[in-house]
Amino acid sequence: MADPTLKVTQYRSAIGSKPKQRGTLRALGLGKIGRSHELPDRPEIRGMLARVPHLVKVEEVAPEKPAKKASAEKASAEKASAEKAPAAKKAPAAKKAPAKDEAAADEADESAKEEDES
Repeated sequence: MADPTLKVTQYRSAIGSKPKQRGTLRALGLGKIGRSHELPDRPEIRGMLARVPHLVKVEEVAPEKPAKKASAEKASAEKASAEKAPAAKKAPAAKKAPAKDEAAADEADESAKEEDES
């Protein structure tokens, strides 16, 4: 099962605080007001948070339940088959480029005939 995580948000400035507290904020992945970072709930992290409780807000985030393996494989198989099906239904596009060339050739033939007549 996944470890629980903590969402840590800096809500006060580190200006005027001691350099050691600013370093703790940097180690937590913070540095600007409003920035958040999700960290594992471990004693080391809890210790750092205990040094700067006046600068941060901490929320516990419940770990997500892992999806069942069989259902994930089934979903990916359905997705793959859905992608293949529309590709098989597509008909080859008619070539339009030669038609333009034929029209240009017809015009050239007509202009050649006019020159011959005159």
